[in-house]
Parts: sequence; C-alpha cells; structure tokens
Amino acid sequence: MPRRINGVLLVYLFIGLLAAFWLGSRWQDWLSHRELDYRPIVPRSELGAEEQNTIEVFLRARGSVVFITTLSQVVNPWNRSVFEAPAGTGSGFFWDAKGHIVTNYHVIQRASAAQIRLTDDRTYSASLVGASPEHDLAVLRVQSSLDAPAPIPLGSSGDLRVGQKVYAIGNPFGLDYTLTTGIISALDRSLSEETGQTIRDLIQTDAAINPGNSGGPLLDSAGRLIGINTAIYSPSGASAGIGFAVPVDTIARVVPRLIRDGSYRLPDLGLTTDQRVNKWFASRFERQGVAVLSVSPDSPAALFGLIPARIDSNQSFILGDVLLAIDETPVKSLMDIGHALESHGKAQTLTIFRRGEIVELSR
Repeated sequence: MPRRINGVLLVYLFIGLLAAFWLGSRWQDWLSHRELDYRPIVPRSELGAEEQNTIEVFLRARGSVVFITTLSQVVNPWNRSVFEAPAGTGSGFFWDAKGHIVTNYHVIQRASAAQIRLTDDRTYSASLVGASPEHDLAVLRVQSSLDAPAPIPLGSSGDLRVGQKVYAIGNPFGLDYTLTTGIISALDRSLSEETGQTIRDLIQTDAAINPGNSGGPLLDSAGRLIGINTAIYSPSGASAGIGFAVPVDTIARVVPRLIRDGSYRLPDLGLTTDQRVNKWFASRFERQGVAVLSVSPDSPAALFGLIPARIDSNQSFILGDVLLAIDETPVKSLMDIGHALESHGKAQTLTIFRRGEIVELSR
C-alpha cells in the first residue's frame, strides 16, 4: 500500500517551485539587462555669456533687496484691546549705508509699522522717514546698528531705450528673492491711481511683476538701478506682461529730499486755481487749462506777468489768464504744473489764454 506524502513535505516542495520560478525570471532579467544600451550623461558646457551675466547681476544685487511686511493696528471688538496684525507685503532695497530703504508708497500706505527681512533671514523693525504719494515713493530706516549691504549702483533713466534688457528682483506672492527678466516695452507712460493721483514718466516693461514685487529694483544689464517696480496692468491681478517702474532719475531727485525733509513738494509757479473753474473753462472754450485765480508776490507767476481772475463791482466773476502749457507741455491742474516744472526745470515760456486769444509769455 503506497505511503502517504507528508503535508509538510508538500509545502516545502511548493515553496521550492516558487523560488525556482522567481530565480529564473530574475536571471532572464539580468541577461536582458546586460544587453540594454544606456545613454551616457553628456557633460554640460560652459554657460553662455548672457546667462553668466544674468547670474552675476542677480548675485550682486540680491543682498541689497529686502522683504517688507507691514503691520496695522487692529481693535478687538470684544475687549477693545489694540494689537498689530500683518497688513501686506512688498519689496525694497537699501539706498545707502545708513540703513535707508526705498520702497513704494503704496506698500506702506496706512501701515502702522513695518518689518524688513534680509537675505540671511535677519529681521528688523523699520520706521517711516518720508513719503511722496505723487511719485509712489517712500523711505524707511532701520534704527539698529545694522551692517547694511552695499547699495545697488545708480544708473540713469534719461538714456534708456525701448528694447534693452532689464531685470526685476522682488518677492512676488511672498516667494523670496525672485528674478524675472524682460525688456523695456515703452517709456514716458502715465498711470492713474484710484486716489486720483497720476504717476508720470514711468518705464513700461514686460518683465513679470506680481503682487509683492512692488518696491523692488529694476536693473539694467550692467546691474545698475534704473527704476523701482511699482505697478502692473492686469485684469486678473497677476502679471499680464505689462509692468511699470518709477525711473531712477525721479528716485535720485526725490529720495534725498525725503531723507532730509520727510516730504517732497512739487515745484510751483506761485498761483492758485480751482478745478471747478478749470472744468467750466474747458466746457466753455473747449480747451484744457489752469485758470489763474491768484498770484503770489515775487513768484514765477508774478514775474511772467500772469493776470488773475477778479470779481467786479457787480459781483460778477471776470476770468483772468488761463495757463495752457509750460514750455509746450500741456497742463490742466496744479499737479501738472509741478510735474512740468520738475521735468523742464525753470520755466522759460508759458502759453496762456487771455481775453479770447492764445498768448505766449517769456521771461
């Protein structure tokens, strides 16, 4: 009578067959693996001159760029206690070795305090030194004994050309120290803000500028400061390839005054006006201009011989001179006058509307 096969022996036999099958398949894989033709890794050649320059521009400038967090005072509605909460973010850059930092006015607008963070993650409190809403510029200062990074070399914006390459450094969406590149798309752009302010002489660029980039530097291919990133045109709120920067010539003119005086006043001719009268004049005579309502003694307006409006004996308003242009630059508000004088310096000629005629006055 045949002997029964032990159950344990059957288990061992089954395991042995599985092991043999697995080893056989692995052996076949190894044989086929030997026949595979692996592609070698090709060593990278040296970076191109343009790439290398881009890297060097970024490395030289990034240490001077700071990340700004603004704070605002919040009142607890339950116990009326006041505390500071984060309000917004932006960028800035060191102006000098004294700890002055340049940024956009709209970055710190309505903030009660600000903190800046350096590339090495050191964080400092900063105080407001001065601001010019007309130019969207503000200056902060770190009050501690900070060993400030070297400021970015200043370039000039008067000789910029459409098509030249630019680099923008900032903190878009809080992503630290981001570099974007592009070209100058246009010059002498104007941008109207919700507050009614118009920022003039802006640089337009297609370098990607997003929320958080505001206040960061715009550089040329030599690593020089040529502007400060200030705004974007975007229906969606993100970069659409149209960004704007305040030119460095404006920055170099305004920032020292902010540091010294805490404010910047646009130059003026020494006259007063009223926008309601200006609108009436535009509607009545189909011309844009600045109606002269009064003239300060010994002012440029007085030296040019401008005649102000007056009220006659019958209490009727008698229109005086209406300023149409300064050195051929049209004006329609006191701010226009200030920007025209800022651009041209001392006015040489005034074009006015006087008693129904166009008259040109010279010094």
